[in-house]
Amino acid sequence: MHKVNKLTLQSNDFPGVLRHIPQPPKQLYVRGSPEALSAKTMVAVVGSRKITPYGREVTQKFISDLAAYDISVVSGLAFGVDITAHKTALAEGMPTIAVLPCGLDKIYPAAHRNIAKDIIAAGGALVSEYEPGTPPLRQNFVERNRIVSGLSDAVLITEAAKKSGTLHTARFALDQGKPLLAVPGNITNQMSQGTNNLIAQGARAARSAQDILDECNISEQAQQQQIILGETEAESRIISLLQEGVSDGKTLLEQSKLPTKEYAQTMTMLEISDKIKPLGADHWALR
Repeated sequence: MHKVNKLTLQSNDFPGVLRHIPQPPKQLYVRGSPEALSAKTMVAVVGSRKITPYGREVTQKFISDLAAYDISVVSGLAFGVDITAHKTALAEGMPTIAVLPCGLDKIYPAAHRNIAKDIIAAGGALVSEYEPGTPPLRQNFVERNRIVSGLSDAVLITEAAKKSGTLHTARFALDQGKPLLAVPGNITNQMSQGTNNLIAQGARAARSAQDILDECNISEQAQQQQIILGETEAESRIISLLQEGVSDGKTLLEQSKLPTKEYAQTMTMLEISDKIKPLGADHWALR
């Protein structure tokens, strides 16, 4: 993986949004692109580790619907909603940032090491306030949540039980003056009690991605992905597949039904003309 960079409050590239939150981190350790921490708009997407099919579906839908805009996704690399958010962002070609509760010399949880590598390869970053060698202590999980919300322009909770640890992130968001949104769920489902309670207490009910765009003051005119046209039939085939969500190079080759040599030449021209970008590990996305 990339080396770990240390940013202090005095560093020029220390995220400005974190300088003024209550109890700002004294330093940040960053693996990947420090520029990812200064993206124009960042949305935290967090929730329960014990994700249900509903939680997975709404997490994927909200992020997929935000992919047309210049938005980065922030989460905690944990099981459940967090890792679903990171994976969906990567699949949609969106930058994503993972805030860890331990030093960056080891990935926690270890099962998500490959996703962490993909995040870096796609231009995102891993972030921690803890120096290398720090284990994932229990209190660190709560403390890191203030950084998740602090980096973000809005916080979306897609699924949470009544006493979910995710509610700490909600509290930090309110303390920091960040817009807080929660996805409503079935009132008989225990995994939606936390989000339903947040809505009852004043959080905005997130019914669609438009609710998030409204909170971030993003209009439809600010769409990142505009209509991209191919110069040749081969380019048009590949662009169409990418627009449908195909990102794996092998699958693009198979489904485009292009000869291998023509496929390789077409991909090269699309990259040169800045119509597509590599995500790493032979995955691709539209610019």
